[in-house]
Amino acid sequence: MASASVLTSPPAPKSGPPSTSDPQPSFGNSLSKDLPAGLVVFLVALPLCLGISLASGAPLLAGLIAGIVGGVVVSLVSGSSLSVSGPAAGLTTIVLGGISTMGTYQGFLVAVVLAGALQAIMGVLKAGVIGMYFPTSVIRGMLAAIGLILILKQIPHFLGGDSDFFEDLNFFQSDGLNTFSEIGRSMTQLQPGALVIGVVSLAILLLWERKFIQRNRILKLVPGALIVVVVAILLNSLFRSTRPEWIIANSHLVSLPPISNMQDVFGLLTFPDWSVLTGSKVYFLALTIAIVASLESLLSVEAVDKLDPHKRNTPPNRELMAQGTGNMISGLLGGLPVTAVIVRSSANINSGGQTKMSAFFHGLLLLAAVLFLGPILNLIPLSALAAVLLMVGYKLTKPALYLTQWKLGWPQFVPFVVTVGVILFTDLLKGVGVGLVLAMFYILKANAESAFFFHHEPSFEPGTIHLRLSEHVSFLNKAAIATTLERFKPGSHVILDGTDTVSIDYDVLETIENFRQIAHERGVQLELRNIPQVEVLGH
Repeated sequence: MASASVLTSPPAPKSGPPSTSDPQPSFGNSLSKDLPAGLVVFLVALPLCLGISLASGAPLLAGLIAGIVGGVVVSLVSGSSLSVSGPAAGLTTIVLGGISTMGTYQGFLVAVVLAGALQAIMGVLKAGVIGMYFPTSVIRGMLAAIGLILILKQIPHFLGGDSDFFEDLNFFQSDGLNTFSEIGRSMTQLQPGALVIGVVSLAILLLWERKFIQRNRILKLVPGALIVVVVAILLNSLFRSTRPEWIIANSHLVSLPPISNMQDVFGLLTFPDWSVLTGSKVYFLALTIAIVASLESLLSVEAVDKLDPHKRNTPPNRELMAQGTGNMISGLLGGLPVTAVIVRSSANINSGGQTKMSAFFHGLLLLAAVLFLGPILNLIPLSALAAVLLMVGYKLTKPALYLTQWKLGWPQFVPFVVTVGVILFTDLLKGVGVGLVLAMFYILKANAESAFFFHHEPSFEPGTIHLRLSEHVSFLNKAAIATTLERFKPGSHVILDGTDTVSIDYDVLETIENFRQIAHERGVQLELRNIPQVEVLGH
C-alpha cells in the first residue's frame, strides 16, 4: 500500500511560459478584444484613481499618475497577461498616515520610491514564492468579498445619494457612517436623474450579455460600458430641457483637474523631497508600503490567474520586480503607490481582455484623459459607472460560487465564508489573514489524521492490527498517534510499521516509546518495525 505524505507540499513556483494546454492568445488575433476591454478598464479606473487620491489626502493628480504608470509601465514589465495595476484602496490608510508622519507629501514620495526599490530586491531574492501559500478557498473568499463590497459601495452612487469620494472601500467610513448606514442615507437623498441613468445603464449592460448581442459581429466589438457612458451623457443633457430637477449634480459627475497645456501638467506634478533620507521614519514607512503592496499584488495576480480563461501563470518574482519598477517611477513623478488591483483586473477579464495590451491601452487612455479629454469625461455621471461596477461585483460573488464552496465541505467552506465576512467588515489583509489561519487549521487537522494507515490485514494472524506510518511523520501527528495507541484493548496484537517512513520527529518517537514500555501492562502485544527507540525522561 502506498503511503501518504503527512505534510502537503506547496505548489511549485509559477515560472516559465504557459503550457501548451493553455495557449497564449497572440497579439494579432486578440487586439480586437483587448482594445474594447482596455476602454472598459479605463472607465472603471478613472473615478477610482480620483477617489483614492481624495481618500489618501494626496493631490488629485497623484492617483491618475499611479494609474498611468500602472498601465503603461507595470503592464509591460509584468509577466501577467490580464492583471491591471494602479493605486489601491487597501493602501489609503497607510498613505494618509504616511503623509502625516513625514509632514509633507513630497517627503512621503521618497518612501514610495524606496518601497519600489525594496520590492525589486525582493523579486531578485525570489520572495514571490510567498504567494503560493494561499489556499484556493481564501483566494475565492477574497474575490467574493470584493464583489460584495463593490455592490454595496456602488448602491449609493447608483442612487445619486452619496457625497463621499468614489472608492471608500472600508466598512467604517471617514464620515462616521458605515457601509449599510450609507446605503440607508442615500435612499433618503437619492436623485431621480441619477437613479434613472443607473437603471438604464444596468439594463444596457444586462442586454449586452445576451447571446444575440454576442453573436453579432459588429455589436460584440463594442463594449457595453462605452454604450452606457454615451447614453448616460445624452440622458443627462436631455434632462436639461425636459426635467431640469433631474439634472445630475456636479458632485456626482467625474471630476478631472483642468489642463489646457503642458505647463499646467508640470505645474500639477509633485516631486520627492530627498532631505528626509536623513531621518529613520522614511525607511520604516518604505518597508511597510513594500510589504503591504507586495502582498496585495501577489494575492491579486493569484486571483487573476484563477479567473483567466486560459489559466496562464504569472511569475511571482517578476511581478514583484514589475511592481517595484512601477512604484519607483510613480514616486519620482508624484504618484501614489502602485499595486496589482483585483477590481480593475476583474473588469478586464469580464470585458474580454486577452493579453497585457488591454492594461497598456487603459494606461494610454488615462494619459490622454489627463491631457486632452477632461471636459468630455467630466460629463459622465457616476451612477453610470456604478452600474458597470455592480456588474463586475456580481460576477465576482455569484450565488453559484457559495453553493460550490458549500458542496466541497467544511474545510473549504469555512475559510471561504469567514474570509468574505472579515474582509467585508474590516479590510482585505485582515480577512485574508484570518482565512489563512482557518485554512491552515483544517490542513493541519487533515495531516494529523493521516499519520498512518490503520487496518486489519489478512496476511497476519486473526486479531492482528497493522499500522503503517506515512512517509513523513511530524510533531503534528503526535496527538493522533497517541490517541490511537490508547484505544487498543487487552489482547490486541499491534504492528507499528515504519518501513515506508523517511523521517519521524522525536516527539512522535517519544510517544511511541512511552507506550511500548507500558503496553504489556495493558495486555497489548506491540511490535515495532523499522522504528528506532529513543531515551525518554524518567526511564
